[in-house]
Amino acid sequence: MQVLVAGATGAIGRPLVRLLKESGHTVFGLARSADSERALVEMGAEAVAGDALEAASVKAAIQRIRPDAVINELTSLPKHYTPEEMKAAADRDRSVRTRGNINLLAAMRDAGVYRYILQSSGFWYGLGAGLATESTPFAVNASPGVAASARTYVELESVAFQTPAIQCVALRYGFFYGPGTWYTSAGDIGEQVRQRRVPIIGEGGGVSSFVHIEDAAAATVAALRCAAGAYNIVDDDPSEQRVWLPAFARSCGAPVPPQVTEQQALAASGADSVYYATRLRGASNETAKRELSFRPRPLEWLQTA
Repeated sequence: MQVLVAGATGAIGRPLVRLLKESGHTVFGLARSADSERALVEMGAEAVAGDALEAASVKAAIQRIRPDAVINELTSLPKHYTPEEMKAAADRDRSVRTRGNINLLAAMRDAGVYRYILQSSGFWYGLGAGLATESTPFAVNASPGVAASARTYVELESVAFQTPAIQCVALRYGFFYGPGTWYTSAGDIGEQVRQRRVPIIGEGGGVSSFVHIEDAAAATVAALRCAAGAYNIVDDDPSEQRVWLPAFARSCGAPVPPQVTEQQALAASGADSVYYATRLRGASNETAKRELSFRPRPLEWLQTA
């Protein structure tokens, strides 16, 4: 296939471009700047000038190459994963995702391109017993930041699935870990746990679903040929914060994480941090295993704990 990737220079974009090329696809990357263009060329993709936030620019890019599929990995996330930086980046990130989504879909429809893969979330599901499936509603009534992000993903998916003729695959990724992500010893979370800035909150019962960045990229390549719909792209090891965080700290050579009460965390870092640590719900990957032949690696720091 000829595949256009929007967000090709991000954390998942880089391994994704490599795996697409290894699978025999011709890869184009949307380039908003000269730096992005150079990065894409170095990655082995063909750069196509275009700004995801400008409808005419996106339309021109897609009309020019008329790809067989478009993969949307657009984000605008901060370098550091802290409540302050996440809050500051929230409006920009939402704008990039929602406007980029609308512009890509409109340009695809006008060019007769129908295969669309959309980055979505597999870790903001609503409360309930057991692991969430793709039919579980998002947590639109959670803490303020979580609820706002959940509503953004509801909007992204609704717009894509309701666009006539578009064959949308929404990949609901877990928390990325591995090279180029926050969750690695050399990454931002690794440094924070070495400084004992990431505590276990309350009983630490919030369940996180992770996925290695390479496994997420491989699932995205497989999604070029699967049935339209939503798929949880998460590993086999959903685990409570009180389990994964100490194991992650050990893998980073960090001391044991501190433990604080929910009230202390609420005062220090806000309601979203408490939600992540105590209310988050893990997700099931059974559909992706069945339909995408998804075989994620074990969560690496649990294996070395």
